[in-house]
Amino acid sequence: MQALLITLHIIVCLALIGVVLLQQGKGADMGAAFGGSSQTLFGSSGGATLLGKLTAAAAVVFMLTSLGLTYRAANRYKTSVMPDQTATSAPAPDAAQAPAAEPTPAAPPAEAPPKSE
Repeated sequence: MQALLITLHIIVCLALIGVVLLQQGKGADMGAAFGGSSQTLFGSSGGATLLGKLTAAAAVVFMLTSLGLTYRAANRYKTSVMPDQTATSAPAPDAAQAPAAEPTPAAPPAEAPPKSE
C-alpha cells in the first residue's frame, strides 16, 4: 500500500509539473488581441479550459496523496515490541530499582619531573 501511494504521488507530481508548464502566461493573450495569432497547442481558447481542468484534477490528487502519505507516516508505529506495555505510556524508572552510580575516582596528581642542573 505504501509503495503504491508513493508511486502514484510521484506520477501526479510529474503530471502537475508538465501541465503547469504547458499553460500559457497571462501576457500571451495581449498579443492575440492586437492582431497577432494565438499559437497555442489546443487552439485559441480550447486549451485554457482543458489545461485548467487538468491542473485542478492533478492538484486535488496531489493533495489527497500527500494527506494519505502523512497519515500513514504518523500512524506507523502504534504498537510496542514489548507485549505488556504500549508505545505511548512507558513507565518512569523507579529510584529504588535504578542502580546507584559509583563515583569515578579522581586522577592522581601528576608529579613534576626532577630538575636537572
